[in-house]
This record gives sequence, structure tokens and C-alpha cells, in this order.
Amino acid sequence: MQKAPSACWSSESSGPIFGRADMRVDNAEHPRPGFRAIAEENVPNRFETFLLGDGEKKVTEEPDTRVQSASVFTFNREDHTLGNMLRSRLKQSPHVLFSGYKVPHPLFSTFELRVQTDGSLTPRQAVLQACKDLVTDLGLLSREFTKEWELRKMVGDNVDGGTNGI
Repeated sequence: MQKAPSACWSSESSGPIFGRADMRVDNAEHPRPGFRAIAEENVPNRFETFLLGDGEKKVTEEPDTRVQSASVFTFNREDHTLGNMLRSRLKQSPHVLFSGYKVPHPLFSTFELRVQTDGSLTPRQAVLQACKDLVTDLGLLSREFTKEWELRKMVGDNVDGGTNGI
């Protein structure tokens, strides 16, 4: 038995497990010899998924010349989480005709957001407004969660001396 790298196969699962460097796997269990070395090379370092490089912009806009009032925004160092939140928030706007995103490649933390508006505001304005709305919504969610958490802690302290099963 040898120590497995950070990306390996386990006999208990059907896919790769990342971040389990302490797990031991016998070479005979692996369905494809040499896979571990290839997988380890392809996995980017964790800090590379969110730190911008020198001269790299967080967001770039490319006007879509095929469709009127449309643009494609490329978000660097972001993933499905922000892409889906922006897409769904943009769809709530009455001035947005289309919003969708795609991740060009799963190993790169980048997504492309395509936005088309009715012309009363630009796609850039629509994305900026969606971002502002999301910040407001997430701030409200944070305050409500903190309030409920504190209330639950107070109720738990009064009932059973501090252990409330959480």
C-alpha cells in the first residue's frame, strides 16, 4: 500500500475524491493505472481559483454583434454559484429578455454570462443592478440568519444549559 495523492480513486466510490491525501489506496484497486498522476497534474492549486493574476480583470464585457442590446460578460475566478445567482436575478428584471451563463471548462474558474435587454437599459446597467440587488438580498439573509441563530442560542441556554442539539 502506498500513500495516495490528493486526487485518487477509492473502492467505496465510483469517482475521484479530491483533498484526501491521508487516504491509502492499493494500486490494484485503481481502474486505470496512471490516472492518479494525470489527475494530480490537472487539479489547480486552491489559491488559483480565486486570486486574480497581474493585469487580470474580474469582469470583461464583449458586446454581442449578432443580437441588439446584448453582451457577453466574462467573470474570472468565479464559478456556478455567482453565475446562477446573477442569471436568476437578471431574469426577475422586466427589462431583461434573456440571461444565461456557461462554464467553458470545468478546470478553469471562469464563466460567461450572456444578457439581452429590451433596449431601455444596457446589459451593463442590468448586470450592475442585479449585483446591487444581490448584495442587498445577501445582507438581509445574513442579518436574519444571525438574528435567528442568536435567538436559538438564547432559547437553548435557558432550556438545557447550553446544549441545544446543534
